[in-house]
Amino acid sequence: MQIIEQFTDLTPVNIVFSILDVLLVWYVIYKLLTLIKGTKAVQLLKGIFVIIFARFATVVFGLDTLGWFLQEVIDYGFLAIIIIFTPEIRRALEQLGRGKIFQRSSGQLEDEQTRLVEAMKKSVSYMAKRRIGALISIENETGLTEYIETGIKLNAEITSELLINIFIPNTPLHDGAVIVQKDKVISAACYLPLSESTFISKELGTRHRAAVGLSEVTDAVTIVVSEETGAISLTRNGNLYRNLSIEEFETQLRKLWFGPEQYSDFASKWTWRGKKNG
Repeated sequence: MQIIEQFTDLTPVNIVFSILDVLLVWYVIYKLLTLIKGTKAVQLLKGIFVIIFARFATVVFGLDTLGWFLQEVIDYGFLAIIIIFTPEIRRALEQLGRGKIFQRSSGQLEDEQTRLVEAMKKSVSYMAKRRIGALISIENETGLTEYIETGIKLNAEITSELLINIFIPNTPLHDGAVIVQKDKVISAACYLPLSESTFISKELGTRHRAAVGLSEVTDAVTIVVSEETGAISLTRNGNLYRNLSIEEFETQLRKLWFGPEQYSDFASKWTWRGKKNG
């Protein structure tokens, strides 16, 4: 009866403010999810949901021992989360202090995507013709912060001229990987994890092994230009696509970077996991 009386006592003004209150809460949650998108916190959040779901399941099925264990994990897990993700929390508070956390996201326009792909295409074409070795990793959903921190911070606009100059031999930044974050060259001379896969051709060097290694632990797209042959390659999700023409490179880069993963036919032809190792 009290609940019914509360609803009957609501005035139009109170209803408006209640709706506004709910919308503001959802907006805050949305912006927080947007903030952690592209970091390892996304995977952590999925794990938390699994643990909470399992905890409810133990109550339903009367699994007391497992329920006690999961409850302990939940009770002490949040303290561990704060310790593990201290850098991410610090960055979030810094963005909040700068007033950036609630800015409206502009989204990727098609012309901007074209500009970025053209910059990559021009630089890769230039380096491939002159056999200048290059390694460029593009961050997607999984954050690359731990690899970014191993290099030299740039935070510069993506241009073909910048990318070419970075990889010119005997320059301070040419040795290592460039990491791209959104529309910025965020860092150069970065160290990437090397793949230990036995399926990688012995003729491929450290750049290709590093590109595959990163693709095995993240969803990043990595561009490789061979210093020995000038061949162009792409990696993603543990697959290495080799010996691409500049037209194939442009098409597949656009799909892997911005579009849906519609490259099954392409993968069957070029991936080192298939029968055609090349």
